[in-house]
Parts: sequence; C-alpha cells; structure tokens
Amino acid sequence: QVQLVESGGGSVQAGGSLRLSCSASGYTFSRFCMGWFRQAPGKEREAVASIYAGGGRKYYADSVKGRFSTSQDNAKNTLYLQMNSLKPEDTAMYYCAAADTVVCFGGSWSVAYNYNYWGQGTQVTVAS
Repeated sequence: QVQLVESGGGSVQAGGSLRLSCSASGYTFSRFCMGWFRQAPGKEREAVASIYAGGGRKYYADSVKGRFSTSQDNAKNTLYLQMNSLKPEDTAMYYCAAADTVVCFGGSWSVAYNYNYWGQGTQVTVAS
C-alpha cells in the first residue's frame, strides 16, 4: 500500500526558509514521478515542483523558480522541498504526490489529476 507522509511545515516570516519532507513507503520510490502541490483557502490546487525520483528531470512553477528546490534521497525513500525567500503568497497546504514515470516525461507534470497517490498535507504559513 502506497503511503506518503509530509512533514516540515510551519510558520515563518517573509524571507525565511522551510524544508518540507515527504516520506514514501509501499512502492519502489525511484520508479515514480514525484510532485509537490499546494492549495490555499478558496483557491485551486496548483503544481509547485516535480522530480523524477529515478534521477534527472526537475520542473518548477514559474512562481517558485529560483526560490524552491526539490530533491530526493532514494536510500531513505524521501522527497524534499527546500523553500527559500518565502513570501506571504506561498501560504498554503502543501502536498506531495506520486505518479507513473511517464508523467515526468510527457509534459503533464503539473496536472494534479495525473497523480495517483497523495499525502495528507503540511501547512505552510508565511507572515508579512
């Protein structure tokens, strides 16, 4: 059974940093396309970043390029999202998700519907 558990969220001042973690279990981590999404109250879920856990390709939303970085540790089956220079508009519930490998190579990494498995989310709040 695939399980994804996020951690690392919290409250921070604008300009600060947080690192989110997503611990995966129940499947071969390196064979999946992993994504980070976020959803603020009253807004649609939006893609933040994606990485092919087997190594190589990474994608970022324009709104976070240069500030956020995603990585993985296959030995620990863990996905990370390093968030720097945080802004109040980054405030949201952050989710990690897993999808078939093809999602990372087919140009559809940002489509939430393509991800089969989701974590419960971790809240990030950035104060101005």
